[in-house]
Amino acid sequence: MLGVLAPGHQEQEGEGDELVFRELIAFVSYSDECRELAAVGGDAGALERRELGDAATLVDTALGYLLGSEQKVAVEGAEHADEETPTPGAAEAAAVQERLRKWADKELLTFRVQQAERAAVLLGDSVMALAWNPEKQRPTLRVYDPGFFFPQWEDEDDDFPRKVHLAWDLPADDDAGLKARVRRVTYELGPIFEDSDDGTETGGRSYPWEPGRTSNVTCYLTDAEWLLEDLKNGEALDRLPMDKAAYRVRPDGTELNRLDLMIDFVPVVHIANTIPDGGEHWGRSVLARVLQVLDELAATDSDSSAASATTGTPIIGLAGARLPVDRETGRPQELEVKAGAVWQLGETGRMDALDTSPQLAELRARVDHLLERIAANSRVTAAGLGTLDATEVPSGYALKLALGPLDALIGMMRLAREHKYRLLFKMVQRLYQAGRAEGWMAGETLSARLAWAPHTPTDRGAVLEEVVKAYGGRVLSLETAVTMLLEAGYPIKDASQEVERIRAKSQQEAEVRMAEAAARRGRDEDEEGREDDAGPGAAGAEERRPVKKESEREPVGSGAVR
Repeated sequence: MLGVLAPGHQEQEGEGDELVFRELIAFVSYSDECRELAAVGGDAGALERRELGDAATLVDTALGYLLGSEQKVAVEGAEHADEETPTPGAAEAAAVQERLRKWADKELLTFRVQQAERAAVLLGDSVMALAWNPEKQRPTLRVYDPGFFFPQWEDEDDDFPRKVHLAWDLPADDDAGLKARVRRVTYELGPIFEDSDDGTETGGRSYPWEPGRTSNVTCYLTDAEWLLEDLKNGEALDRLPMDKAAYRVRPDGTELNRLDLMIDFVPVVHIANTIPDGGEHWGRSVLARVLQVLDELAATDSDSSAASATTGTPIIGLAGARLPVDRETGRPQELEVKAGAVWQLGETGRMDALDTSPQLAELRARVDHLLERIAANSRVTAAGLGTLDATEVPSGYALKLALGPLDALIGMMRLAREHKYRLLFKMVQRLYQAGRAEGWMAGETLSARLAWAPHTPTDRGAVLEEVVKAYGGRVLSLETAVTMLLEAGYPIKDASQEVERIRAKSQQEAEVRMAEAAARRGRDEDEEGREDDAGPGAAGAEERRPVKKESEREPVGSGAVR
C-alpha cells in the first residue's frame, strides 16, 4: 500500500514522507512499542528498552485540555431570541440551533469529535466526511485516518482543493475468496452536464442556499477498488488505470461512478492540529517537538531498571569462601544472593558488594529533568501534566502564570479548528437543504460554531461576583450574564432556558409585589372610609373641650414634687 500511494502523495504535496511519519508517530507514541520497531531495524538491544507510557499520557492530557468538559453547537444570534425585543433573525437562528443540536445528538457528534481530535492531536491532522443518507433523512458524519487523505491541489493559493481522494488498502480474505485490494473514494468538483446526444452540453443549477443564482458546478463521487496485483509499484494515486477499476454500487443499484451529489462543494473537512505555515496545509503533532526527549526518557528508564536490579540484588565478590560441591558433577555450585543464605568464609576470607544506589539516584533525577523538559517544550507545562507539587505554588495567581503556556497552546489549537467546524456545520445545513428535509427552507446558510468549555478550572465565586455587579449596574445583559455563569462551570444546561426561567420568576415576584401593594392600598382606603363615617360630631367634641391657659398648665414633672 505504501509503495502505491506514497509516491503519488509526494508528487502532489512535496511531502512523500508525511504518511510514513504519521504512522511512525502513532506506532511510537500510542502503542508504546517502538522497541519492536527498532528491533526490526536491526537494533539487537532494542527489546530491552523500557517504555512507561509518557508519550500516551502527553497526548491524552493535551486532548483533554483541548476538548474541555463539553462541546455545544452555537448559532450566532440565537442567544437573543428570548429577549423582550429580539434582534431581527434571532428566532430563525434559535430554530436552526435547535435543529443542529438534534442532529448532533442523533449523529453522536461528541463521539465523532473525540475520534477526530484524538487523531489530530496525535498525528497532526484529521479528516471528516459528510454524506446524505436518504433513509435516515439526515447527513451522516464519518472520521478517517489522515493517512488516507490525499487532496489534489491545482493551485497552492486555493483555499480548498477541487479534488480529494480517500484511499486505503483492503487485506486479502481467503475465506471469502477476496484478494488484496486498494479502495479509492474520490470527490471532484466539475461542470454540470445536461442530458444530450453527445453528453458535452453544460448546464446550470440553482442551489437552495443561493436562491436566484445559477451555478454550473457540482460535486461528483467515485468509489472504486483495484487489485493490488494490477497496480505497479510507485504508481500515482491520481492516475490509477480506470479500465481495471471495480466500481461500488449503492443499495438502490446506482453505480458510484461520477455520481452527481447535487451540491457545489466537497463534503470533506480537513482539521489541522496547529496553524500551518505559509504555503502549507498540514498540522503538527503535540509530540513533534519532544520526540527526541521521549526517546532519551525511554533510554533512561531502561538504564534505571537495570540499575535498580543491581541495587536490589547487588553483585557480590567473595574471597576465601568454601563453595558447596555438586555431588553428581563434582563441580562447585553457584551461590545465590537471597534472604537467609549462609556462606562459609575462611580466616582470610572477605565479601565485597557493588553499591549502585548512587547511580540509581542520578538516573531518577535525570528522569525528573527530562519530564520537566517535556512539559516545558510541549507547552503542556508541569502544572498541566499534574507533576507540579502543590506546595510549591504560593498563590492562585502564581498557578495561573504557570499555566500561561498551556493557555496559549490550547488557544492556538482551538483557533486552528474554529473555521473548520464552522465549515462543517455549514455543510450540514446545506446537505439538509439539498435533501429537501422537513423544516429546512431555502435561504442563506447561518453561521454556526462549536463552543468549547473552559480548559482549566475557573474561580466560580469571582465570576459570580463580577456577573452580579455588572448585571446590577446594567453593564451586561441577562443573556450575557447567564452565558458567563455557564462558561464558569455552573450547572446550567441551556442558557436560553435559564433566561426564560429567570424572567418567569421575576415576573411572578413582580405580580406578587403588585398584589401586596394593592392589598395595602385597599386597607388604607378602608381605614379612611371608617373615619369619614364617624361624622363631624367627633371633630366637634374635640373642639368643645376646654383649653387651659398657659398659666394653668402643670409643668413637666409636677406630679413628682408636691
